[in-house]
Amino acid sequence: MPSPVYKRILLKLSGEALMGSQGFGVDPLMAAKVAEEVKEVHGLGVELAIVIGGGNIFRGLSATAQGMDRVSGDLMGMLATVINAIALQDALEKVGVFTRVVSAIEMREVAEPFIRRRAMRHLEKRRVVIFAAGTGNPYFSTDTAAALRAMEIKAEVILKATKVDGIFDADPVKVKSATMYSEIKYIDVLRQGLRVMDTTAISLCMDNSLPIIVFNLLQSGNIQRVVMGEKIGTIVRV
Repeated sequence: MPSPVYKRILLKLSGEALMGSQGFGVDPLMAAKVAEEVKEVHGLGVELAIVIGGGNIFRGLSATAQGMDRVSGDLMGMLATVINAIALQDALEKVGVFTRVVSAIEMREVAEPFIRRRAMRHLEKRRVVIFAAGTGNPYFSTDTAAALRAMEIKAEVILKATKVDGIFDADPVKVKSATMYSEIKYIDVLRQGLRVMDTTAISLCMDNSLPIIVFNLLQSGNIQRVVMGEKIGTIVRV
């Protein structure tokens, strides 16, 4: 059997990944599906951390656009990611994968506080670590949190799970003739304003040469294919 090409990865999930066909909240069936995909990868011996968004529950930027204070909106968004992290933890433990939810905002009755060395020890002990509450600071997205945490735990790659097959030169939903890149440089993502991850996250990855692979989560088995080195989606690197 071929071996995985990555030993330690960080998987970035949007809140919508848990929403399924619902218009809001967490769909238990979708959470179970994601958990099964993660279990397959974990079973290969890969050390796996996850950063999850909160857009299925609350979007701080949307609330800010409607007049809410930006800091208040971002704090509410961070709390939404904690709800999603607990839902994903429940789904993972139901399929036999030990997990730890680690929060950037202290709430000891709900999750462990983020301590870098402890998080890395959990990974070494074969636990899936779910990072919640973003960076713990307003004005930073969960994309930036993913880039930051990936570097802190020395992940070899960020796997950015989306609803499309990779990075396109235009929105593939609106432009049928949009072309997908198999590979693109960080600087070109920034220059072209491609909305893969926010500019802070891309800049962090560029400065530290951390590759990003953007792929379609909706196609079963894609996480495992990426980890095994198949040419799935788009890779962003130097």
